[in-house]
Amino acid sequence: MKRTLSLILALILLATLPAGCSESPATVPASSEAKPSEESSSAPAETEPAGTEPAAPVIHTYDDGRARPSSCGKLQVKNGKLCSEKGDPVMLRGVSSYELITSESFLNEKLFQELSQDAGVNVFRLAMYTYGVGIIGYCTKGDKDRYKQDIAKGVEYATNQDMYVIIDWHILSDGDPNTYVEEAKIFFAEMAETYRGHSNVLYEICNEPNGVDWAAVKQYAEEVIPVIREKDPDSVILVGNPDWSKDLYHVAEDPLGFDNIMYTLHFYAATHGQNFRDMTEEVSQKGLPVFVSEYGVTAASGGLPRDLESADVWIELLERENVSYCLWSFSKVAEACSAIRSTVPRYNGFSPEDYTETGRWLLDTIKKHNTR
Repeated sequence: MKRTLSLILALILLATLPAGCSESPATVPASSEAKPSEESSSAPAETEPAGTEPAAPVIHTYDDGRARPSSCGKLQVKNGKLCSEKGDPVMLRGVSSYELITSESFLNEKLFQELSQDAGVNVFRLAMYTYGVGIIGYCTKGDKDRYKQDIAKGVEYATNQDMYVIIDWHILSDGDPNTYVEEAKIFFAEMAETYRGHSNVLYEICNEPNGVDWAAVKQYAEEVIPVIREKDPDSVILVGNPDWSKDLYHVAEDPLGFDNIMYTLHFYAATHGQNFRDMTEEVSQKGLPVFVSEYGVTAASGGLPRDLESADVWIELLERENVSYCLWSFSKVAEACSAIRSTVPRYNGFSPEDYTETGRWLLDTIKKHNTR
């Protein structure tokens, strides 16, 4: 499973940046197993007319039977399952962004309302790449302030729309999370300080470690988790693992010694079949807390084929085991795993025709599974 930077993205970004934009376009590594590159989706910032006060945000609550911050409060991990503040098992079913800066146009209030109110999505994952080129890559001279602003918008819109939100330290091409462990500690200290009062924020500290063993990832986690705990003692923290977050057996043999920890599993339905489902079921039933923070219905490359039959079997397992899941990705990237068609000119107000086959499957799946 290889990852490469794509020259195609740089060309697309150059062609699609709005006039007057001063930032240079940048290439973005794919998010899971050599996915193709993405077209730019940056949107100009909205401004209030001169002399007016910004409107106060409207906080919505949804009583739709799903797990919501308004009804379930701050989440916890209990007996190997994600639970409400009261200790009842809950399910989060949602989506992940593509690379955050190149997905900025999707960070708008109307879309979050549409996803939450109409589609029933109750979690949104903000994928902040740590490695990249140009403005992309938090740890490689990317635009740190811009990333933090994007995270702030994502958290605000998720909060306003009664959704949980995951702040994802999206290691990928960097492979070993220890490469940027000091940057991670500074980042998560700031995030935990900023969002310690939010009952809906989860932290994902290493997206897809690769080329390292569990001992190396565990060492990293044991440095980063205490930084978060100092500021936000009870938040749920998601921890990746080797082989692009598919090595749960080694995790189960030597888990971390912290409370409210879950271990991520990433799968792509056309590539990862019954042997991975067997692993997931086995470790889950033995009490390992598992959270699918990224999955796709396609091949691991993000491209064809789609295997919706395998995806349905995966979802049946996750529902049975109370394992939450986020689809990769809610984007217009020209690849089969994207939820929105690449030619659609909008970033909210989507019609059924705007969705790809992946996106339509996602809407149907969340609609079918509408319990807390």
